[in-house]
Amino acid sequence: MTISMYSASVPVFTTLLGNLDHFLDKALADAQTRKYDPVVLAQSRLAPDMLPLARQVLIACDAAKLCVARLAGVEAPVFDDTETTLTELKTRVRKTLEFLTTVTPAQIDGTEDRDITFPVGREGTRTMKGEAYLKHWATANAYFHVCTAYAILRHNGVALGKVDFLLGSKAPA
Repeated sequence: MTISMYSASVPVFTTLLGNLDHFLDKALADAQTRKYDPVVLAQSRLAPDMLPLARQVLIACDAAKLCVARLAGVEAPVFDDTETTLTELKTRVRKTLEFLTTVTPAQIDGTEDRDITFPVGREGTRTMKGEAYLKHWATANAYFHVCTAYAILRHNGVALGKVDFLLGSKAPA
């Protein structure tokens, strides 16, 4: 039995972003428990030359919504990228999850061989077949930024573990 492009995209991104939302819940609780401003976490980074947590969340959301939109041949919602607090980041995750629910299997299934052209860097583009784009670009990009968000929060003392990463949002069986 083969799996569909839809089942390899929307449910995967939904679980991944649900887990990211769970991380942000735990971060807010940690800030309240340890009595510090949670904006500190939104601005935190693991190294001076990397993007802070807030940008990691925005990029993870964009990777999911843009992949699904490109595969489905629909316009992705445009967000302002102005989120600076954990609560605002949670809203961004929620809006992205809401968009994902609007795309149906019929819109994505069968797009394995569709050419997907997307921006790379500041001025370049790249074209990949739909299946390669999903498997080797968009999914990897989303996981990278969610993993980095997890690492930033964990590095700052938020009590996250492997179970939070794998099952934080109670992923379906």
